[in-house]
Amino acid sequence: MIKRRWNFHLVAVLFVLPAILLYTVLLINPVIQSVRMSFFSWNGIAQSPLVFAGLDNYKELLQSGEFWRALANVGKFLAVGFLLQMPVSFILSLIITSKIKAVRFFKTIFFVPVILPITAISIMWTFILWPTGGSLNSIMQLLGMQALIQDWLGDPNIVSITIPLINLWIAVGLNMIIFSAGMVSIPEELYEAAEIDGATGVKKVWNITLPLMKESIKIYSVLCVTGCLKVFDIVYVMTSGGPNGASDVPATLLYYSAFKYQKYGFASSIGTVILILGLAVSILINKFVNNDELNN
Repeated sequence: MIKRRWNFHLVAVLFVLPAILLYTVLLINPVIQSVRMSFFSWNGIAQSPLVFAGLDNYKELLQSGEFWRALANVGKFLAVGFLLQMPVSFILSLIITSKIKAVRFFKTIFFVPVILPITAISIMWTFILWPTGGSLNSIMQLLGMQALIQDWLGDPNIVSITIPLINLWIAVGLNMIIFSAGMVSIPEELYEAAEIDGATGVKKVWNITLPLMKESIKIYSVLCVTGCLKVFDIVYVMTSGGPNGASDVPATLLYYSAFKYQKYGFASSIGTVILILGLAVSILINKFVNNDELNN
C-alpha cells in the first residue's frame, strides 16, 4: 500500500516537473536576475563589467521627478479602474446574466475589444483622437461643440486621463466576464426568496449580489492594480510617454532607461519596485477581503 502511494506521488511529481522547470527558467530566474541587476551599473554591452552600485540606483529612482510623475499616472489608471471601470463592468455583467433578448449579441459586442490586438486598438484610437481630422473632433465640430474640441493626446493636462479612459474601453469586457462568473454562481433561490419578501431589482443587487461577489471583486482588484502598475503597450503605441513625459508610466521609463539610455541597472530597479508594489498591494487586498469575510 505504501509502495503504491509512493509510486502515485512519484508519477504526479514527474508530470508536474516540466511545468515547474519552465516556470522557474522563464519567470522565477529572470525576476531574480533583474533584482540582482538593480544593485549594479551596466551599459548592456557584453564585454563591459558589472559595477556594483549598491542602493545608488534606488536612490536615483526615488529622487527622480519623472518616476513620481509616472506613478501619479498609474494612480490615474487606478482611479479610472475603480471609480469607472469596475461599476461599468458590473453593470454590463448584470445585462449579460439577465434574461433579456439578444443577450448573446451584447456579450459579443462588449467582449470584442478584449480579443483585438492592443497595438491595433491603440492605432485606431490615435486616429480617432487626432486633433485635426480625427473622428471625435470632427463629430464635435459638426454638432457645434467647438468648445469641447481638444488635442486629446498632445495636451499634457489631458493625455494622462485620456489613455486610462481608452484602457477602460479595452478591459471592460474581460472584467465583465469576471463579475458575471460570480453572479451565475449565486443560487437562484436567494433571489426568489427576496422577491417573496418584496425586494425590488435594486435591493436584490445591493443585498444579495454584491455581498456574495467578494471573491470576484477581490480578483478584479488584484488584476486592476497589477495591470495598472505594469501598463506599457497602450501608452507606448499612442504617445511613447509624451508629450514631454506627461503620459509616462513606470514601464515606459524602464524601457527607455534600458534600451535608449543603456542604464540597465537603473531600469532593473524600476522593475523591482513595480514587482514589490504589485506583491504588496495584492497581499493587502487578499488580507483585507479574508479578514472581512471572517468578521462577517
